[in-house]
Amino acid sequence: MTYNIDQYVDKQHETYKNIALQIHAKPEVSNYEFFACETLSNQLIKEGFEVTVDVAGHRTGFNARYKSNKPGPVVAFLAEYDALEGIGHACGHNIFGATSSLSAAALKQVIDEVGGEIRVYGTPGEEGGENGSAKGSFVREGFLDDVDFALCVHPGHLHGLTTSSLANDPVDVEFFGRASHAAASPEKGINALDAIIQVYNSVNALRQHLPSDVRIHGVITHGGEAANVIPEYAKARFYLRAQSRVTLNEVYEKFENIVKGAALATGCTYKFGLFQNAVDNTVVTPKFDRVYEEVLNRYGEVITPGDGLAKGSTDVGNISHRVPTIQPHINISNEPMAGHSIEFKAAACSELGLDSIALGAKVLAHTAYELITNPELLKSIKEEHQQQLALNE
Repeated sequence: MTYNIDQYVDKQHETYKNIALQIHAKPEVSNYEFFACETLSNQLIKEGFEVTVDVAGHRTGFNARYKSNKPGPVVAFLAEYDALEGIGHACGHNIFGATSSLSAAALKQVIDEVGGEIRVYGTPGEEGGENGSAKGSFVREGFLDDVDFALCVHPGHLHGLTTSSLANDPVDVEFFGRASHAAASPEKGINALDAIIQVYNSVNALRQHLPSDVRIHGVITHGGEAANVIPEYAKARFYLRAQSRVTLNEVYEKFENIVKGAALATGCTYKFGLFQNAVDNTVVTPKFDRVYEEVLNRYGEVITPGDGLAKGSTDVGNISHRVPTIQPHINISNEPMAGHSIEFKAAACSELGLDSIALGAKVLAHTAYELITNPELLKSIKEEHQQQLALNE
């Protein structure tokens, strides 16, 4: 089986390298990944998958499936392919989507013999934005209900295992007041900008009373039209983050009370809520990661231990609340680099970055194969996943 998987990856590597380069050269943000979606889904059709585009409420999402004639576990490979606004593929999602797709295609070479079903979920907008964080929609629409486990690998500096991530509620705050001449008739105006500023000040006061893992950060996106006109409309966008969904739900309620208070104090009306899917924290299943690490070691590669601290957010967390899920990191740069940077963008089309597609595809495919062919291992991973979920409540 190893030979079949590895031989197929080596045979198709050049094709998927070209796909990654094409997607890198044509970066698309959330809800606009038309080229990337079409390129990956068309390739999976060529690989023998049944593919549906425009799924789970996302026009650039896809659902690719291949089911063997033998019963067995259902595995979902998660594919990302969105870019960042302005900078492009500075998080390596051009590699991410290509790796997951090639891994699924390689596993397909042996699935008829061992049994089970392979899926590739093309999930737009991991970076957020218009209709962003699609994995939340895939969960909500039942795409994970019959899945046994999910996996993917994210490009980065050095090899690393899955780490926890912060739950994230991306929210918009809008206030509606009344315009008036700021000098001649200020008493007739209701200042929406004042309400936004009160929100900012109140958030700063709230920080003293929040757990250390909570992060609240935002920007004013609209503050008025002219200095001599009372602003009748103002808007801000915030990210609310915490290590657990339970904590974040409490923070969300406190933040909404701040918004209500600012509206009451200024006389404004308001709108408040999520501008895209909420993102859950990642539930780590260590036994699953150990399988990945053991397979990685077969290729002469080793994991570099990290601090394990949650720093950013990813909608892979939403998947991890439903099924055992891993998202290790695969090395695309031997030099340290910041995420969402020019250096990361360059690494995402470098020789090492493109070579990581083959390594990642092999390791993911073999990891999935180990779980599919070892029912006791899969059972123990599912049990540990339930235990980890309980710790998050």
